[in-house]
Amino acid sequence: MTLLDHEPGRATATALVVRLEPLVRAEAGAEAPAAGLDPADLEQAVWLRLLERPVAAGPPGDPARWVRDTVRAEARKGRRAARRERPYAGTEPAAPHTGSPERAALGAAERLALRAAVARLPERCARLLDAMLAPTDPTYREIAGELGMSQGSLGPIRSRCLGCLRRMLAAEVAVPELRGRVR
Repeated sequence: MTLLDHEPGRATATALVVRLEPLVRAEAGAEAPAAGLDPADLEQAVWLRLLERPVAAGPPGDPARWVRDTVRAEARKGRRAARRERPYAGTEPAAPHTGSPERAALGAAERLALRAAVARLPERCARLLDAMLAPTDPTYREIAGELGMSQGSLGPIRSRCLGCLRRMLAAEVAVPELRGRVR
């Protein structure tokens, strides 16, 4: 049972979250660049640590100090993980031959363009999407273990990374004309 699961303390826990939100956002925003992390990811890690606190421990005695210490601990963890991890430099496996040589060449060019676009993303997004695009089709548990992050945070991070990729690619693609007029 965690701090926010305890029914009688729910109002206190909610008030604590509301009170700490600006501080967590500011601390994460300050620490993230030096750690090479996305501030939203660092912020999420701090909230997870608060949610994982046992009920018996209660809310932090000095919430501001707890936030500062937790943000710094998560940033250190991110820096250690970044030092240990190496980008995957393998080549894309050959696509199975399904159709004409033109279709196979087009598929290879599309995969190459996707890999190039993923490589231009921020490092954490690039590592996550590379892992998800692996030819072995790993599970979320395997990806989380490989990247050193919690399995529960993969979905939200993946969503943010895909949104970033979508915005980046939309800026590169010409807007189609609509009945002779440009949108």
